Amino acid sequence: MVCITREECIALDKKDVLASLRDQFDLPPNQIYLDGNSLGVLPKSTRTRLIHVLQEEWGRDLIRSWNTAGWMDMPNRVGDKIARLVGAAPGELIVADSTSVNLYKILSVALKLVLADTPERRTIISDKTMFPSDIYMMESLAKEYQLKLLLVDTANIVDALDDTTALVLLTPVSYLTGEMVDMNEITSAVHSVGGLMLWDLAHSAGAHEVDLNGCNADFAVGCGYKYLNGGPGAPSFVWAHPRHVNRVAQPLTGWLGHAAPFAFDRSYTPAPGIQRYIAGSPPILSMVGLECGVDTMLAAEPFGGMKAIRAKSIELTELFINCVKQFCSEVMEIVSPLDVNKRGSQVCLRFVQAEGNDTYGIVQALIARGIVGDFRAPDILRFGFTPLYTRFVDVFNSVQAIVDVLNTKEYKQQLYQVRAKVT
Repeated sequence: MVCITREECIALDKKDVLASLRDQFDLPPNQIYLDGNSLGVLPKSTRTRLIHVLQEEWGRDLIRSWNTAGWMDMPNRVGDKIARLVGAAPGELIVADSTSVNLYKILSVALKLVLADTPERRTIISDKTMFPSDIYMMESLAKEYQLKLLLVDTANIVDALDDTTALVLLTPVSYLTGEMVDMNEITSAVHSVGGLMLWDLAHSAGAHEVDLNGCNADFAVGCGYKYLNGGPGAPSFVWAHPRHVNRVAQPLTGWLGHAAPFAFDRSYTPAPGIQRYIAGSPPILSMVGLECGVDTMLAAEPFGGMKAIRAKSIELTELFINCVKQFCSEVMEIVSPLDVNKRGSQVCLRFVQAEGNDTYGIVQALIARGIVGDFRAPDILRFGFTPLYTRFVDVFNSVQAIVDVLNTKEYKQQLYQVRAKVT
């Protein structure tokens, strides 16, 4: 194995075609942030834009800004921008609510569609490592529709499909392990048995190339606060394939999803197209933050767009893995797939000598040193690599910090053992 040096990583940064895009972000000094797969960094433009909205659009123009500042159109405008990142066409994707709420909407619609056509289909299939919120929503709707929820290992998804499959909900990248699956292959397999395919793009939108129309997916949701840099609690987005979008009204029939909301009709008529997936008024301040974040992603288009972002993501994660192998392979197990085609933009590790809260303590000790990753129960150290602002030298320095924390055993200190509400 070729030894990796800090100087070589600095040289890689000098050749990085995306390096200039780092200047878009308000990065804290003396910190290496490897948690953009949980919460993206603040874009510099967000602060300026929010101050303008607060002082001018809300502060001065007040309610007129729904028209003059285009507030009412923001869910569609920002949705069209996100669509460019995930292979959707203009007018097909809209921003609204949280990921969990959109999951409820889209799961309900999908189940209504498939059960109306084939009521004998009684199984929802998903992955054992899906994010808990996805599982909870599936559990709730499985009870409501008296269906079976089948959770299987990632490798067994296709084998679990049969003529009782109503719906499959998966994420292209596991939040827990970083494992990536082939969206085209799985969507095709689900359709071959007559089921519908729903993708949760929380760890994919802005991280790797996604082509919803190209893979012929049925539905998708995703969040705005991870790789899209939309800020804490940023709104989610929802997409429905044109063949489905007008067939069923979503269950949260709020007034802005009405065909004519300002007619103030006493009965609900769903709006045509993706507009029907809105329920209440868009959260403008959060929407502004999301738009600024999405714009940082679109700034990569002159440099190759998502293809270039994905290429750097692979380089960053490969470098991290190779540094771990070089400097601490005896004590750190690499949980994420080693095959770049099966790995998203994160690498997960497991400390093989862990006792008690050691793994959590390692993460906290690293954070105290300015190396920010996160912990996922029961024993995962998770590091996300966001190509727009992560440098190659950051990767090298992070692994050196991991080695030092392990060697000094500072993770054993009591202050690093006490778990906070958010891990």
